[in-house]
Amino acid sequence: MRRVRYRVAASLDGYIAGPNGEADWITMDPEIDFGAIFAQFDTLLIGRRTFETMLRGGKADTPGMKTVVFSQSLRQIDYPNVTIVAEKPKEAVNSIKAESGKDIWLFGGGVLFRSLLEAGVVDTVEIALMPVLLGEGIPLLASPLKETRLRRTGQHLYKQSGIVLLEYAVE
Repeated sequence: MRRVRYRVAASLDGYIAGPNGEADWITMDPEIDFGAIFAQFDTLLIGRRTFETMLRGGKADTPGMKTVVFSQSLRQIDYPNVTIVAEKPKEAVNSIKAESGKDIWLFGGGVLFRSLLEAGVVDTVEIALMPVLLGEGIPLLASPLKETRLRRTGQHLYKQSGIVLLEYAVE
């Protein structure tokens, strides 16, 4: 079965975006092969706020990937190139996981991560820790959440930039 992987960049103090959704603090490292990363996935799971940020940037969808947006306020008719899920997110994700294909990228954000983690459909947490302290912003994980155990499955230090990639399986 396909895996749902929460793969995200975060500041050392636990934010995935600045206070206004900015991501200009994310370090780019030439050692990171973004083509290889994207090739592991064929589906993006996105929350409404992340989707709206993408829209402002002119990217409502990602070529070669199915984009699934979780929102109770957006209407499917307004966004024909993506799939809008308004109800039963656990069932929707389990249906996607049962389809054939590559892994599923839980792309954002912290509120969607929390709800899907609580629903038991997130398989891995993969955090690229950036060498920066933001002090405020959008947290990696929206609270509250009951304790969730993780098992480390990998790590990698990008020496040039100081980025540390931590990989965990959800237990």
